[in-house]
Amino acid sequence: MTTFGIEPLTPHIGAEISNLDLSGTLSDSVMDKLEQALLDWKVLFFRDQNIDVEDQKRVARWFGELEVHPTAVPGAEHAELIRIAEDEKLRAHNNLWHSDVTFRQSPPLGSILCGREIPPVGGDTLFADMYAAYDGLDEKIKAKIDDAKAVHVWPDGWVNMAMKSQNLDKDEFWRRYPNSEHPVVRTHPQTGRRSLFVNTAFTRQIVGMEQSESDALLAFLYSQAAIPEYQCRFRWSKNSVAFWDNRCTQHYAVADFY
Repeated sequence: MTTFGIEPLTPHIGAEISNLDLSGTLSDSVMDKLEQALLDWKVLFFRDQNIDVEDQKRVARWFGELEVHPTAVPGAEHAELIRIAEDEKLRAHNNLWHSDVTFRQSPPLGSILCGREIPPVGGDTLFADMYAAYDGLDEKIKAKIDDAKAVHVWPDGWVNMAMKSQNLDKDEFWRRYPNSEHPVVRTHPQTGRRSLFVNTAFTRQIVGMEQSESDALLAFLYSQAAIPEYQCRFRWSKNSVAFWDNRCTQHYAVADFY
């Protein structure tokens, strides 16, 4: 039976997995243990993984149906994967705290990112434990947000890209893909733990609250992801893989390598 090692990066979030080759077919027993490690540590890291697209999809598919990013061309080969490339001229603008595509009605469980070309230094990714961010709030703030919902909106540029890729006019686009409302405090469906579920990239207003009050409260809640005690930081190397639980973490891609 295949076993693997788990080495935590911090006391609360992030662990590096050793002695596990993601290019091979893994048993359900191993995948069960890997899932438990993800639930325990929120983000897992793997080094020296010589995997191809099908390997990456196979690992992800064990956890559920694969998400197709809304800007992907429908029916394209490997539409479930997106390529993120940056250089001194092309910016991905992922250097802000966020959970992935929370403007969707059902945001994805998680994301698996494989590093192909890595700068010699810089380009780290930070991850924040949003359980800890919620637990660290005082009781008055918790009482104010425990039953609240917030609006998560599409980025303007992505609306245009999605309309073009799917050949939709604006009316049809918004019928299919309306902006979403999600709980400000989300209960994880597997662990039962509560976490903050608002982020700077996509959340815009707390439902039923005046905009000025909502802006002030959201700014405070956003800032919780930036507390170092809630974070881990991953330094990439070629063929490293990161797998994070989108339901209870946020991440920030550091744009310092140009």
